[in-house]
Amino acid sequence: MAGARLPDGLYAITDSVCTPPASLCLQVEQAIQGGARVIQYRDKQATAAQRRQRATALLVLCRSLRVPLLINDDLELAAAIGADGVHLGEHDGTAAQARARLGPQALIGVSCYDRLQRAEQAQAEGASYVAFGRFFASHSKPAARQAPPELLTEARRRLALPVVAIGGITPHNGAALVRAGANLLAVIHGVFCTSDSQRAAAQYAALFTAPDAMTHRA
Repeated sequence: MAGARLPDGLYAITDSVCTPPASLCLQVEQAIQGGARVIQYRDKQATAAQRRQRATALLVLCRSLRVPLLINDDLELAAAIGADGVHLGEHDGTAAQARARLGPQALIGVSCYDRLQRAEQAQAEGASYVAFGRFFASHSKPAARQAPPELLTEARRRLALPVVAIGGITPHNGAALVRAGANLLAVIHGVFCTSDSQRAAAQYAALFTAPDAMTHRA
């Protein structure tokens, strides 16, 4: 494993619909104030120039609040603005390539869906964390493969990396994933498609300080 280690907790991911440009930075700031420990910039609709402008503004904000900013699926954008890292999907290159491009301190995440073998390979290539899911019905990726909660437990047993759970996670169903072994819960709609991102983020953050979660993580 290389790079810094992600803190446990809420991993909030932006979205072109839920976080429109006019309110992007405000909503992210609110999420951080509510307890988000990591921010990922994800935008599938903007142009390259728009993405760079928005990601740069987010990086300034996140640096001021001492929260890491990762870029979704775009290694070159992450390198160009000096982001804290990148998150790679199935067709976005390897962790080894990202590590070579971004350096030893970068945070590099890899989507592993329902495949523990892919996670083990990502670890061997220098990933900083791995993400599994979807675990529940997802707005952003309704057709994504479903992963069982038991996969988190097995991943925690076999890997030396933080484990992220993603996909349809709410403050109600997320507690079971934390108990199963998730170090972080990655959330888009539950945080940003709400009327109060700070309050929503706080509900997720509370899952990591609940007595049963603390006992499980000890």
